Order: sequence, then structure tokens, then C-alpha cells
Amino acid sequence: MASAEQVIGVDLGGTAIKLARFNREGLLLAQKQIPTPQPAMPGAICMALCEAIDQLDPDRCASLVGVGLPGPMDAAARVARVCINLPGWEEVPLADWLEPRLQRRVTLANDGNCALVGEAWSGAARDCTDVVLLTLGTGVGGGVMLGGTLFTGHNGAAAEPGLISIDPNGLSCNSGNRGSLEQFASIAALRRLWDGDPAELARRASDGDVEARGVWSDYGRTLGVGISSLVYLFTPQRVLLGGGLAAASEHFLPAVRREVEERVQAVSREGLCIEACALGNGAGRLGAARLALDRLA
Repeated sequence: MASAEQVIGVDLGGTAIKLARFNREGLLLAQKQIPTPQPAMPGAICMALCEAIDQLDPDRCASLVGVGLPGPMDAAARVARVCINLPGWEEVPLADWLEPRLQRRVTLANDGNCALVGEAWSGAARDCTDVVLLTLGTGVGGGVMLGGTLFTGHNGAAAEPGLISIDPNGLSCNSGNRGSLEQFASIAALRRLWDGDPAELARRASDGDVEARGVWSDYGRTLGVGISSLVYLFTPQRVLLGGGLAAASEHFLPAVRREVEERVQAVSREGLCIEACALGNGAGRLGAARLALDRLA
């Protein structure tokens, strides 16, 4: 019999789906990662999620599931309104699809919000009230916490910090924008600076390769431009960087910090700390689990 004493958190990304089972205190009990079906159509994702969750929890110890997706949800957290970097994801009632198949209750959330909730629960945002988080991966997502509460806007679609413009004449974005931060800070953006595997670029930088270090510096400088605008808007205590590229944060954070210091007046960045997420790629699935507990338990 499934129990509310355990919960499953899912982090759906463009290349991988990360799942984990936790107890109510956030202790990791089991985990699993599978490749995201390609193309990542809604039906294929639904089937893959059902199979992976059944493998993660064959004894049905968990009755609640939180799923983080790269886009905004409806106010009831049942429908994925749009996921701009996944094909066919418009007004997808994923929770309604999953619940009868899984025989578990399901809630949906933006993946950036999930990462922020995870970090606030047991990571780098613990004891903070005002935080901006960016997820740097296939796209650039994020979340904002103000006064200790997630900022989601009047219809639940906020915040999408990766979609702010930093170049009005820049590359087109799947959102319809041009020159969005995502076009400068995603994995695809990094590969426009250096045509190769980001992990290899990080290894080269660690080995002292001057070209690799220059690429990371250029990447960090532009990311810092976008973060500067976010700091002016929200004056957070912390800006956290998560997602796959954050694993290389030691190579680009110095450039980010320099750019913010040069662009943002001192009073707006007083006490600001810019750092990588403490939970790494595990923040999203933990936050999705916490949101499921908060909403459904």
C-alpha cells in the first residue's frame, strides 16, 4: 500500500529525467536517471515516467509524486502550459494522464521553482528569504523567492529569468523573444563559443588550457550581464546557479561576479552572494518532492 510517508520527486530535463524517492524529512531513499525520450513528445514522456516510477518504487511505498518541468504550469498545478524547448508541449494535462496509470497523486511545478524549493529546504538557500536561482542546461530556467515565498505571478507563469532580453538583435528564442539570456547561457550557447562537450571544456580549463579558460570567462561575462538585471529587479541575498553547466561554475563564476560588481550599484548588491547550488543536479527532484508534500499530503 502506497504511503504519504514517502514521496517521489521528478526533474524532467531536455536530455535526462532524474527521479528519487524520499521520506518526509527529505532523506534520499532511492534514485534513478533515464534518458529523456527523443523527440520528447508528451506521450513518450508520460510512458517513460510511468515505467521509471514503477521501477524506482516497485513496492509502492510512495503515494505522492511531484514533477518538475521546464515551463509554467496552470494555477492548479495540473497542466503544463508550455515547455518551449520540448516539442508538442502546449496545454498538456500531465497530472491527469499520470494519476490513473500510477495510482498515485501527482502535482506539477516549474523546474526552476523546484530547484529553488530544494535548495531552500536543505541547500544553499536555507535560512534565506530573497533568492534568485538560474538553471543552466538545455534551456535556462529559474525561480525567484521573495520574502520567503515563491514568486509565481498572478497566473502562475512567473518567473522565467532565462527569457529576459539582453540583446534586442540577438538570436531568436523558442519563446518568441530575441536575444534572451537563454541564447547566451544554455548548453547550446556555450557550444557556439566552443564546439565540444562542456565537460571536456571544464577539464581543459582545470588543466590550465588558456583557450578553455577564455571561453568560460566569455560565457561568465555575458551571464553576468543577465544576472545584473535580475539583481536590480529583486535585490536578492543570493543568486544560485544550478543545472548541468553549474558543475563547471568554478571556471565562470569569477567573470560573473566581476560583471555584476561593475554593472550593479553597491546599494543594490549589498550582501549579495553568487554561488553554485549546494545540491547540484539533485535540487530539482528534491524540491518537486517537497512541493508534493506541501500540496498533497
